[in-house]
Amino acid sequence: MFGGGGMNPRKMKQMMEQMGIDVTELDVEKVVITTSEEELVFSDAQVTRMDAQGQQTYQVVGEPESREKGAIEPAGGDGDESSDAADTDDDNGAAIPDEDVNLVAERAGVDADTAREALEATDGDLAAAIARLE
Repeated sequence: MFGGGGMNPRKMKQMMEQMGIDVTELDVEKVVITTSEEELVFSDAQVTRMDAQGQQTYQVVGEPESREKGAIEPAGGDGDESSDAADTDDDNGAAIPDEDVNLVAERAGVDADTAREALEATDGDLAAAIARLE
């Protein structure tokens, strides 16, 4: 579309701003894409969000690990036990860490109960919960 081969990145950014396109690098820990047959897990992905004309587009760059849909991650795999707890709904919402609830509430400008509901609806996905509330 733009043929940016050899174009100065600063000039490209300036052109995108003029067209109303905002590009943001997201600091993510993990990205999970669930299909009808499997889950693709990106543990070390680069994620870029592009906002253009009211639409958000996400670009994920990285090498995914493929696993069966609904498979449980091995305990102690990355030392982050809170992510295993967040994948289950056995505790009636207690599986969502309070710091996640507080972060979503602060970023979206809502109360903690609304933030927790959004996190539960998005299976603990912080970015999706914030986007849902904005």
